Amino acid sequence: MKALKEKIGQLEERIREDIRTLSDEIYAHPELGFEEDFAATRHVALLEKYGFSVERPFLGFDTAFKAVYDSKKPGPVVALMAEYDALPGIGHGCGHNMLGASSTGAGIVLRFLAQEVGGQVVVLGTPAEETSGVKVDMAQAGVFKEMDVALIAHPDTRYRLSSSSLALQPIQFEFFGKASHAASEPHEGINALDGAILTFNNINALREHILPTARIHGVITHGGEAANIVPEYACAQFYVRAQDKKYLLELVEKVRNCAKAGALATGCRMEESEYEKPYDDLVTNQVLNQAYYEAIRLYTDEFVEEEEGGGGSLDTGNVSHCLPTIHGYFPIARDYIPAHSREFAQATQGAYAYDKLGEIISVLALVGYRVLTEEDLLKAAKAEYEDQKAKGKVIPPYAS
Repeated sequence: MKALKEKIGQLEERIREDIRTLSDEIYAHPELGFEEDFAATRHVALLEKYGFSVERPFLGFDTAFKAVYDSKKPGPVVALMAEYDALPGIGHGCGHNMLGASSTGAGIVLRFLAQEVGGQVVVLGTPAEETSGVKVDMAQAGVFKEMDVALIAHPDTRYRLSSSSLALQPIQFEFFGKASHAASEPHEGINALDGAILTFNNINALREHILPTARIHGVITHGGEAANIVPEYACAQFYVRAQDKKYLLELVEKVRNCAKAGALATGCRMEESEYEKPYDDLVTNQVLNQAYYEAIRLYTDEFVEEEEGGGGSLDTGNVSHCLPTIHGYFPIARDYIPAHSREFAQATQGAYAYDKLGEIISVLALVGYRVLTEEDLLKAAKAEYEDQKAKGKVIPPYAS
């Protein structure tokens, strides 16, 4: 293991300047989801430089790509997932410039290892994680059927193992009423805003009877034109979240009934739609998670936080319903900094973050190497996934 660690370290050092430049360039050119042309172009150029065959656009998305290194020897297929979208107003406040660089860097290091031991390495460019992530489309299209495991690590302020995330269903309700003069002829109108408000009231009454781990939160995006006109149109958007996909589906039906009741009570017509893509809950593969933990311990003595549930939602969750998956975390600052902040973005420019970028590249490459070379490890990871599927914990978005 010591010799392997040294070899991976030498490979990481070989590409270090390229990877840091990649991260810094994308930091300096933040792009929102589905607009990441600069970022995707930089990733693709670097992967092609190191021998990957790249398909871009991928699945019809201009800023998505699939990069493959085939050793021409039999073996497993390891996927690494790169994100590179920014946030409006604050740039890379989630650190995706460094996340994408870590996945591409690990893919390149692993490519040199696969050249010797066999198998394939795939780096997937996955746009728009912050809004309507393309990993959802990749999962639905069966992209992961040809792969054996999927790996990703997200910037944080401490090492954390892969844990869980909330399943998410975005849902929009539009209410259509009838405009009239709100003072002289209110009886001629049908108030669409009242339909939306009653929906919120109905959901608030529902909260007493849902699991405490579930979340329902929403906004009214349109509520009328003027106070003296009965609103003829109103629109409300919600996120419904739950710890698992099965309960989410139950909860969404209850929320849907809350909107139907609001429309019925006010005489409005209501239309429902999905304004963003739904994210499944992350089901961590614990066999891979243990390998991730062991790899971190090989490279650092820094504290590794034990598994804990996540409060947000990830499109990596959809991937985890397709194959053994982990979504770990690595530090880019010594002290706590809230994510989605300008301070977090700035932290990706520090010497500590650069050191940890090299470290996480080595960690992910080591996990990937073990998948390529340890038959029992991969067999155990797949057996765990199949057991979760049999229990209904993972629900693939396609037929087996």
